[in-house]
Amino acid sequence: MCGIVGYTGRHEASPILLAGLRRLEYRGYDSAGLATLDGRRMVVRKKAGRVRALEENVAAEPAKGGCGISHTRWATHGPATDSNAHPHIGGEGPDQVAVVHNGVIENYAALRRGLEAEGIVFRSQTDTEVIAHLIARELGDSSDLFGAVQRVLPKLEGTYGLAVISPRCPGEIVGARLGSPLVVGLGEGEHLLASDPSAIAPHTQRVAFLQDGEVVRLTPEDFQIFHREAGSITPRIDRIDWHPDAAELGNNAHYMIKEIKEQANTVRDACRGRLRKSEGTAHFGGLNLSPRKLRQVKRVIFAACGTSWHAALTGEYLIERLAHLPVEVEYAGEFRYRNAPLDNSTLVFVISQSGETADTLGALREAKRQGHPTLAICNVVGSTIAREADGGIYLHAGPEIGVASTKAFTAQVTVLTMLAVHLGRIRHLSFPDGLKVVEALEAIPEKIEEVFKIEPLIIKAAEKLAEAKSALFMGRDLHFPVALEGALKLKEISYLHAEGYPTAEMKHGPLALIDPETPSIFVAPRGSLHAKTLGNIEEVRARRGPVISIGTEGDQDLMRLSDYFLPIPDMPEVVQPLLAVIPLQLLAYHVARLRGCDIDKPRNLAKSVTVE
Repeated sequence: MCGIVGYTGRHEASPILLAGLRRLEYRGYDSAGLATLDGRRMVVRKKAGRVRALEENVAAEPAKGGCGISHTRWATHGPATDSNAHPHIGGEGPDQVAVVHNGVIENYAALRRGLEAEGIVFRSQTDTEVIAHLIARELGDSSDLFGAVQRVLPKLEGTYGLAVISPRCPGEIVGARLGSPLVVGLGEGEHLLASDPSAIAPHTQRVAFLQDGEVVRLTPEDFQIFHREAGSITPRIDRIDWHPDAAELGNNAHYMIKEIKEQANTVRDACRGRLRKSEGTAHFGGLNLSPRKLRQVKRVIFAACGTSWHAALTGEYLIERLAHLPVEVEYAGEFRYRNAPLDNSTLVFVISQSGETADTLGALREAKRQGHPTLAICNVVGSTIAREADGGIYLHAGPEIGVASTKAFTAQVTVLTMLAVHLGRIRHLSFPDGLKVVEALEAIPEKIEEVFKIEPLIIKAAEKLAEAKSALFMGRDLHFPVALEGALKLKEISYLHAEGYPTAEMKHGPLALIDPETPSIFVAPRGSLHAKTLGNIEEVRARRGPVISIGTEGDQDLMRLSDYFLPIPDMPEVVQPLLAVIPLQLLAYHVARLRGCDIDKPRNLAKSVTVE
């Protein structure tokens, strides 16, 4: 959601801060700002709108200095205005502090009333300004910014990722984290602070991820991390496992199309080193549960949000099919507050691309509190979920910048397919049946490349869909989650209403919506229920509803019933979702392009939802 970048070192800070903010634009935001220290003089620039507006402001009125903090804001308290943009300032004259903040301060109203009673005048409607005034009051005429921040933190209820500077402490940045991610970038004669490693990847590959309750003090020469209760911390130093160029747009029009086209490699990378043809299974090094322990599992629960929830639902179908193990898929935001009955034989998986999703992290912590083994499937090494889970599986998908997730979904489904085979083989799945899945996964990257050849057909279907006001997506069995994901992609980036349903549910309500202006998109590759799906399509045709279908190449029956037929290669059912989702992603992309939408930064949405 909101983004933070801080820098202290030998270079001018503002160009580094602005470049970092540009790399965080994908997270979703509505205003941007920065503050720099030019000796003991603080310069603040902030503007509603895109980072470009801030860049123009800084170009006209430079913000000098080798130390600074910056922010992209996704509005929670107060609309998107210049005054509500971060940084927020507390104090007066040389006693000023500047604060940027990700998260939500739940008791800000009470704190604000107390400060106003002392005569402090607020300049914004945000919860963050409360923090700035509190720190300025604690700082007083001292130069102990770190101590002032430490004394304020216990007064804050809610979540925060903070970066703070003051002219009283030239060259110093203080950061603090509780529930909102922060990462320290380690350089030579310079240090950085950010809410996402992608912002600082061009400057260093060495990072230290702050954990909840930790506070960091950065200067150009050094950094120290302290825990509010435990004192000084020896940090774990990680390396960013992808090249900075992986987060660049290159020659692509949008990050979304770049990431769609990367999915053949995404599947290869997710499978690399994990498939065991000689055993007809997949192997994971990070599960931290022996086959004997896994055989004792009687139920699996997946907790996830959004696209990850759809991937989890695909995993439910796969694991129940291949391992005969009961699976339940929970919305993480519901699971964390429900008193769900979990027995000792239940294994809880959480799924999150970023590893920082607030609701998913809450679900993980609730399961751990109840004493259940918790595993994670996530993409970001060193993320909070990856660190707090008992074990897990990394996606190795590289940075995903587009707000509408694409390659993370295919990586998640690939991992879940391998997990289903792994669980199946330690139960009842035979070697020949396991081998068929392994071989199909090996073949999928090449088949994905073949799907891209039908993009001209997809564009024609998109031209029809772009004229609609609503659309229905339907699929059976493994293709129901794919239909849900296709509907989500369309509504996310084109703002066109779309709903996903199991095809069999069509007669239980959605059929009332069928008319010549409402396209139905059927995910219908050949499989065990294919004939029933054709019957459902006949019902739509009888009501003059337009039909767009994704089906197996050469399927003459489906082609005859479809206004637009999008063929995918013939593959075993268990891996069909990895192919069927590609045309849906491309369909959503081209509809959004035709409608003139901001594809990589859709309105009101953020890439990583780190607040409730």
